[in-house]
Amino acid sequence: MRRLYSTFAGGWPGMGLILMRLVTGAILVDNSAITLLTIPPMVTAIASALLGVAGLFLIVGLYTPIAGIIVALAEVSSLLTAHGHRSLYLLIAASGAALAMLGPGAWSVDARLFGWKRIEPSPRKR
Repeated sequence: MRRLYSTFAGGWPGMGLILMRLVTGAILVDNSAITLLTIPPMVTAIASALLGVAGLFLIVGLYTPIAGIIVALAEVSSLLTAHGHRSLYLLIAASGAALAMLGPGAWSVDARLFGWKRIEPSPRKR
């Protein structure tokens, strides 16, 4: 599982990643909720629910590369087939792909579950 994650950046890069995750995830959850409240056809409801779950995963930073790939593929599909906010589809697809490539950052569930562990030796007793 560790191969999915390139880095768990901290500091300012980590703050940038958490900002990207929060904004992208919030937009996905918001759009998914709006779509699901309008009682869409089943195929649209399933796709919207999948994007909503991927948005929640991005917000908490869980399985970020997988969620980012799902978001990028779904938004590119929407960009090619749907009418409407094409620039929004492109922006969210780019954010999903970037998060999939960069990883979640230090402040994420992924970092806690799959990050590098530091093992400290116990002090020697004299």
